[in-house]
Amino acid sequence: MALDLTSFWLAISNGELMANTLVKGTLTGLVYGLMALGLSVIFGVVRVVNFAHGEMMVVGMYGAWLLAVHAGLDPLLAMPVMAALLFAGGYLLQRGLINRFVTRPEHVQFLLLVAVAMILANTALMLFGPDARTVQVDYAFDSILVGPLILDLIRIYAAGFAILLTLLLFAFFRFTLTGKAIRAAADNLLGAQVIGLDHQRLYALTFGIGAAAVGAGGCLMLLLIDATPMIASDFTILGFIIVILGGLGSLMGALVGGILIGVSEALAGTLIEPSMKSMVSFGLLILVLLIRPQGLFGRRG
Repeated sequence: MALDLTSFWLAISNGELMANTLVKGTLTGLVYGLMALGLSVIFGVVRVVNFAHGEMMVVGMYGAWLLAVHAGLDPLLAMPVMAALLFAGGYLLQRGLINRFVTRPEHVQFLLLVAVAMILANTALMLFGPDARTVQVDYAFDSILVGPLILDLIRIYAAGFAILLTLLLFAFFRFTLTGKAIRAAADNLLGAQVIGLDHQRLYALTFGIGAAAVGAGGCLMLLLIDATPMIASDFTILGFIIVILGGLGSLMGALVGGILIGVSEALAGTLIEPSMKSMVSFGLLILVLLIRPQGLFGRRG
């Protein structure tokens, strides 16, 4: 569809509309950042690209939907349950299967994770069908006014919990002995083995933590969009864009990258067309990589 320049310039000149768009994009981007944190953590430590990341996100969304429908749990209250279940699943997957492939060529790892992704996506399709699943919460249409800003309560809750979980993840890696051991294994695997660290167990813990983060992100995302098996690949691609944009293995980069993508998508939906969001996201990725190939917070070399 051709771009309507008149509508474009009218939207840009409307300061109140632009401010609300930026806030909405930032709040959504924080949830994106939490999702991408799981992918970044796994790659930064295990050096395995989780091509099943979007499918794990959908598992979290469907799990939250089941708990909402059958147990009456708000998706926010379902987060600890789904995070624990995804942690256990990720730990067992890494410990029992992926650890056997860590030292194998990258294309073999790629095929393994793609196979896992296809199994998860098709299992969701068989169990729930292609129809969209949604939850209704009491605060779905509530909003608060802050000057000219209209803030959706549902996005505030989702973004607030995303920030909280991100801070907990940062604190875990910085201040706990297990977190420091994982960082040591990521920075110098040989040195970690010399001092007696069980790197396979640490890898399994890391994969579990990454899966738990994306499981919690799925619960938050269910508040914003409906769950369908077909969106799994979109989440995987989105996660890759965010992680590469922010810098591979950087937790801060994943969070900032999520905010940038959220804002860019919101601006594209307001100024151009909602269907152009992906184009704008990829364009932003290309622009950043041209200027800074290692990503915003990535290391050189």
